[in-house]
Amino acid sequence: MSNTIAKKAPAITETTNETIFSILFMISFSHLLNDTIQSLIPAIYPIVKNSFQLNFAQVGYITFTFQTCACIFQPIVGLYTDHRPQPFSLAAGMFFSLTGLIILSLAGHFSVLLIAVGLIGIGSSIFHPEASKVAFRASGNRRGLGQSIFQVGGNAGSALGPLLAALIVVHYGQFSLLWFAVIPLLAIVVLINVGKWYQQKLHELGPLSRASKLTAANNRHFSTTKITISVIILIVLIFSKYFYLASMTSYYTFYLIDKFHISVRDAQLYLFIFLFSVSLGTFAGGPLGDRFGRKYVIWFSILGVAPSHWRSRT
Repeated sequence: MSNTIAKKAPAITETTNETIFSILFMISFSHLLNDTIQSLIPAIYPIVKNSFQLNFAQVGYITFTFQTCACIFQPIVGLYTDHRPQPFSLAAGMFFSLTGLIILSLAGHFSVLLIAVGLIGIGSSIFHPEASKVAFRASGNRRGLGQSIFQVGGNAGSALGPLLAALIVVHYGQFSLLWFAVIPLLAIVVLINVGKWYQQKLHELGPLSRASKLTAANNRHFSTTKITISVIILIVLIFSKYFYLASMTSYYTFYLIDKFHISVRDAQLYLFIFLFSVSLGTFAGGPLGDRFGRKYVIWFSILGVAPSHWRSRT
């Protein structure tokens, strides 16, 4: 009996450390579809600003509503699913995004716009916690690569939104957003299959895998104070990054139109180039983090843009 257990133990560890690229690419593709829907919101700001006669404060309210729903609910969903994993919540979250997208295409009043972007934000908040855990489990012992594959899907989706808006929504109007309903429908199909794999993996490894237990054991070498300070620094860095990213994404098109007198379509194409560059950096960051250390890559990604800000102010 003991010999049988000894022979099985390495197999479990090997499965835990194996990188499942098929699942990584599926969850990355789903991330791309999810963030494509999200990025359609700021991409159509110039269109809805004119059609609804909005001021910049109201445009800011749209961003605030979406970001609040997408951010506030995420830790709540994450806390709940840590104790009770929900493999099929990924598809359920995409259903919220589908509903929000349909309402957004039909909205005739500013308050309805807010409801629509709020639903898309809630869908995103449901999707991301479980999707991150799927990417973590499928990464095996190549965490940096796995996370970069997952993240590059989201960033590529963020870049696609402005491009699709420039090619389609500018020409056919707000109602053409209904055509994009195929995106969350496709994501739901993919995520149902991912959910089946995730459910099977939960049965095999349990809520806390051997790799997670090993990580928890390693964390005992650090004091609670050091861990707390590190998390606070990480939160501040992430907040600063997404603060200026959200600001640029929301108002970059308006700046280009006003400063350089270009068309809405051209402004959205420039926004696509900016966000596509973000996705390229994300793809490179994972392998670089595995090679040189994630801490150094994080600091460089945040502080590396500082010279460009100083130059723009001089």
